[in-house]
Amino acid sequence: MIYTSYFAMLRKLPSNIIPISICAKVPQWYSGLQYKKLAPNYNLLMHWKQNYDENYYIKHFQSEVLDKLQPREVVLDLLTMIGNFKGIDYDPQIVLMCYEKSEDFCHRHLVAKWLNNSGYKTIELKI
Repeated sequence: MIYTSYFAMLRKLPSNIIPISICAKVPQWYSGLQYKKLAPNYNLLMHWKQNYDENYYIKHFQSEVLDKLQPREVVLDLLTMIGNFKGIDYDPQIVLMCYEKSEDFCHRHLVAKWLNNSGYKTIELKI
């Protein structure tokens, strides 16, 4: 199972769920795993901050990020990352993290839809 969530929920995560940041820049206090291939690029972020145009963002995130990746390879990368995580001797699960609250527009929801459409069950973690 792959989950999505946001950094404010990090302390509430069950111990078997391993956070992986998918944002361009993590909070200063975050020292966990990062997978920048799923992060929006700087120009897209700046355009978003100026216009908050969801349609533009969706179109460009799809073409500039997701279309350049293969879902299977991304999932294998993520599994490899947590396989190297210290102390995992149970069924680890992944949560893809960024900043926005669950109900807010966020690229992690686009990533979740992309993964779901490719057969990798991905849902927003409700704690």
